[in-house]
Amino acid sequence: MSDLWSGKREQARKAVEPLALRMRPRTLDELYGQRHILGESDAEPTLLRRMIASGSLTSILLHGPPGTGKTTLAEVIASAADRHFVRENAAGVGVKRIREIAQDAARRIEESGRRTVLFLDEIHRFSKSQQDVLLEDVERGIVTLIGATTENPMFAVNSALVSRSTVFRLEPLDDADVEAVIRRAIADPERGYGSIDLQVSDEAVAHWATMSDGDARRALTALEVAVESARTDGPGSAITIDLAAAEQSVQRKSIVYDGTGDEHYDTISAFIKSIRGSDPDAAVYWLALMLEAGEDPRFIARRLAILASEDVGNADSRAISVAEAAWSLTERVGMPECRIILSQCTIYLALAPKSNASYLAIDAALEDVREGRTVQVPTMLRDGHKVESVGSARHAYGYKYSHDAENRTSIGGVTGQDYLGVDRTYYEPRDVGEERVLRERLDEVKRARG
Repeated sequence: MSDLWSGKREQARKAVEPLALRMRPRTLDELYGQRHILGESDAEPTLLRRMIASGSLTSILLHGPPGTGKTTLAEVIASAADRHFVRENAAGVGVKRIREIAQDAARRIEESGRRTVLFLDEIHRFSKSQQDVLLEDVERGIVTLIGATTENPMFAVNSALVSRSTVFRLEPLDDADVEAVIRRAIADPERGYGSIDLQVSDEAVAHWATMSDGDARRALTALEVAVESARTDGPGSAITIDLAAAEQSVQRKSIVYDGTGDEHYDTISAFIKSIRGSDPDAAVYWLALMLEAGEDPRFIARRLAILASEDVGNADSRAISVAEAAWSLTERVGMPECRIILSQCTIYLALAPKSNASYLAIDAALEDVREGRTVQVPTMLRDGHKVESVGSARHAYGYKYSHDAENRTSIGGVTGQDYLGVDRTYYEPRDVGEERVLRERLDEVKRARG
């Protein structure tokens, strides 16, 4: 009798499971995406495939955006390796529970030889005391740890765990993979909607794939909302989902963006590199993504100011003034209007001629200052108003006043005086934009100085 009731309770629980949970892959072959770690090739199988196939599964850290299948992959790995699977959340599991899991895992090995995989979601929340209890059993092989996090584990996870684990990054699914996941759910008669009279247009599937942003769970939830909300004529009625219904079933795209995590640094990197590469369209897109995700516009303005000097420099002397104005106005105006100011500055810098000569010059000079012998200020360049020591050379004696020089150039009088005392060249202007003019002036000055 107890088995009968247990079976009914299990059926009741399964009846309320959402579609995304029901369609969770059970084998490696059912997984979509992640070819960089799960791709199968006779010539060169990927590392994770080899680990699973050989049975040499070690502790693993999985990181990536939500909806990329971290939990699912952990379950599939445990199943493929024929290991007992225990799932916990690092934020909620205590030391007592960890000891229980380790003891059960040891007993399981002793009794049946079967090993245990402990899956810890949000592993970046794992405390030191929890870690201390678990690490010994992980090192002895009693427990195989698989951790999942949306953070970069190199920064967010304890170094002791990172050093004992193989780290894999999961990427968002592309549109083709998400479409495949949706179509499988539509056709699956056991876990999906294959047993009902359902017609879904190609436009609807494509819309869900685009709006899900690589999150299969989000796409399946949209499909479920569309189907369940269309069940108006009884359980056996035909259902048709067109583009309009699909658009109603999924709300505004939710951008995955952590203001202090990988997305923050990766996106600003793409933004800067797009401007440096003179692509205003790409730069404006990355700008829009950051603003829509809630990035601080002052941070963007600051980076534009740095770029104006580092990557444009004297090739366009107005660039730094444009960036300064954009930063000042962003501070004063704020969002949403400052988006226009930042866009204008971004496009100007993207299309400005580029030179990093000023950047290279100061870094080369700093390297000499830090690593070479310090150059003393030549006597004739020293302050002539100071009280001088007995026996020292007279400060400023021999200094030649440039405005009195007879050797005239396009930038004024030039003497042949040595202002450094050693032979060094730091600034090498490029033959581009306004810096071409500076290069010509520098050549003229050098000739005048002899």
